Amino acid sequence: MGRRRDGLNFRRRKTQVNTSRVSEIFGYAFGIVAAIGLALFLVSNWGIKTSIIGSSMEPYLYNGQTIYISKLSYLISKPRSGDIIVFLPNGNKNTHYYIKRVVGVPGDVIEFRNGRLYVNDVEEVDPKIDKAQDAGIAENPITLGVDEYFVLGDNRNSGEDSRSGNIGPVKFDLIEGRAWFKTTCEDSIAGVIPRGKKK
Repeated sequence: MGRRRDGLNFRRRKTQVNTSRVSEIFGYAFGIVAAIGLALFLVSNWGIKTSIIGSSMEPYLYNGQTIYISKLSYLISKPRSGDIIVFLPNGNKNTHYYIKRVVGVPGDVIEFRNGRLYVNDVEEVDPKIDKAQDAGIAENPITLGVDEYFVLGDNRNSGEDSRSGNIGPVKFDLIEGRAWFKTTCEDSIAGVIPRGKKK
């Protein structure tokens, strides 16, 4: 009799362990599915994936490199100097996204002198950035208005940016989002793009 009871007790314990494991597996599976679903929802509703066109952001971003853009960032804050933003010039939906770096925010005074950028009379110092051959509209001081941002490519001698008369300072409502992640290419590594800082 004792042996039979032990056997029954053993089977009950075994059944309880299996049920616990199954519940645990289902819990993990549900968590993974929920995380994937949330990620897809956020990307489809608040994110953009696009590719760099041209060499205007070298040596930081390269032609053909894929970047991910957060549309959520600027719902809770405003662009900072150093952010890489994505925008449609003059709201033109028939052109590709422009990807540039914010160098001036509302209230800043922007000017180029001898090919060098000055923000509020302070010279930008970055050994990776060459002198600009064309100051464009920033040949004379420009004071940025409310919700205006001055954007430039890191490669100052390639592509159009806020120095171009047909682009100028970018209004906040034309900004699609902030670049936050870049994929790899031959000359770069993947990684999160620091907010408000140059690499």
